[in-house]
Amino acid sequence: MEFQDKALKCMDCGSEFVFTAGEQLFFHDKQFRNEPKRCKACKSKRQGSMSPASSSSSPPSYNKVETRTTCSACGKDTTVPFKPTQGRPVFCRECFQQRRAAAATA
Repeated sequence: MEFQDKALKCMDCGSEFVFTAGEQLFFHDKQFRNEPKRCKACKSKRQGSMSPASSSSSPPSYNKVETRTTCSACGKDTTVPFKPTQGRPVFCRECFQQRRAAAATA
């Protein structure tokens, strides 16, 4: 299949942009069904506005789950960065590292 450059109209700004034969080949190879709807400038602007990092200078804050629990090995109170699954052991940092080191040498 041979592709030729096409002139398309941007749905945001209304300007014409070229959908090159190379871009068409890429879209075909990736099995994309739709042609691009925005020029590169509008696409960049849209992607920038959707990114949480672009709206502020600080890194995005993620909701980290911290759960207080008891270590299954030593019984010490500890905090883990996940919600434990029932029936599975939970270890404090020291016991976890000891188990990891023992597994690596075995």
